[in-house]
Order: sequence, then C-alpha cells, then structure tokens
Amino acid sequence: MTLEILTHDDLHPFRHGFFTRKGGASSGVFSGLNCGQGSSDQAEIVAINRARVADAMGLEVEKLFTVHQIHSADVEVINGAHRERPKADAMVSATPGVALGILTADCQPVLFADSKAGVIGAAHAGWRGALDGVLEATVDAMEKLGAKRARITAVIGPSISQQAYEVGPEFLERFMDDDAANSRFFGNGENGKYHFDLPGYGLHRLRQADVGQAEWIRHCTYSDPERFYSYRRATHDGDVDYGRLISAIRL
Repeated sequence: MTLEILTHDDLHPFRHGFFTRKGGASSGVFSGLNCGQGSSDQAEIVAINRARVADAMGLEVEKLFTVHQIHSADVEVINGAHRERPKADAMVSATPGVALGILTADCQPVLFADSKAGVIGAAHAGWRGALDGVLEATVDAMEKLGAKRARITAVIGPSISQQAYEVGPEFLERFMDDDAANSRFFGNGENGKYHFDLPGYGLHRLRQADVGQAEWIRHCTYSDPERFYSYRRATHDGDVDYGRLISAIRL
C-alpha cells in the first residue's frame, strides 16, 4: 500500500506532509505507518516506517529529525548535525536538506514556514504544550533564524476534534485560570463534563502570536481509525498501546 500524505497549499513550496497510517509496515494495533520510537512496536519495523517517510521527503533517514517529546514549550534548533533526540516539543531550522518531524496521536502537529526567509518549524502541541506556549516559542525561535512572524504560515494537522475530546471540570478550571476568555473553547457535555476544542485553541494562540496565516487541516484523529492513530480511541478500546502519526516539513 502506498503512503497517504495530506498537504496544505499554504505551506508550498516546501515539501511537507501530514502522513496518515496508510502504507506502513507495522501490524496489530500499530497496523500501518507507526513512526513512534517510544511505542512497544518492533524497533526494526518502526525504522522501516521512518525510512519510508524520509524517502517521501526526498531525504536519507538520518536527515529526518525528531525530538523526545515531553509536553513542554521547549524548542530545539536543528542545524543538520546528527545527534540523539533532545527532549523538546518543537524544532526550527534554516538548514537546507533537513526535515523536521513531529509525532502525534490526537495532539496537534503544527508545521510552520517562512518561504522568503527559508525558515521552517514543527511543533507538538497537546493541551499542556499549547497552554504553556509551545506555539509562540516556535515562532520566537524562527524569528531568531531570520523569519518574520507576519510572513509565517502555520498549519495544524490531524488532531482530536472538539466532539471527541471530553474533559472534566478541573480541566476547564485550568484554562479559565489562565484566561477567562478561554471558556469559548469549551462546550457542555453530559454528567458535568465538557468538550474541549483543541484545534480552535491552537488557532487562537497562533493568531494571537500574529503569524501571517494559521489554518487547521480539519481531520479528526479519533473519528477516522482507518487513517489515523488516536491515543484516546485506543484507551476507550482497551488497546495496550497505539501508533504515532508523523508530520514533517523540509528545507
């Protein structure tokens, strides 16, 4: 099966892709293109999947950089030198011939580009990272490499949608403590629960950061098991583990 790669016109001319689970070598609960080195999938199979992604990006696998994601607002500058995965949740680069890859399974994968400056970025923005400022930190790091925020395009890839993201009152309180206006991203659910609009919140943070363009590709990871991995769906289904999607952009 061939890879399925979702793209967005606003990120062109940079080669990029929000990869679905289709076209991978993994089996079982990981069936498809699982690129999660932290999963319990076979390491050699994950390596095959990552090599397929690198090939689709027109690069050797050593030039596909990922980080050890920890739900932080930390950003790593990638200059092309190979090293062990640093602990961070975003990357930026102005070095030709490298690709930045983010792994997700409901959280937001966000790809950034300033085509005039030749600067790219990629961020993993779950609720905690988005609340703590990982998106703004990525924009700041891109500016240090010569980008201008008014020229930056940011596109959110497949993420869990509001309809599928049920949370408790303590979750709402955390966001309200940060900004009372965040109530707009919560809808009423059943039994005192709420539904959180993670992509809507991500778009809000990006637009507040004054990027030139911010969009969501509008695919829900939870509701489309044939195409996407989902941590929450795996939990509801009682699966022992789950695959990780990859989203990447290259210079």
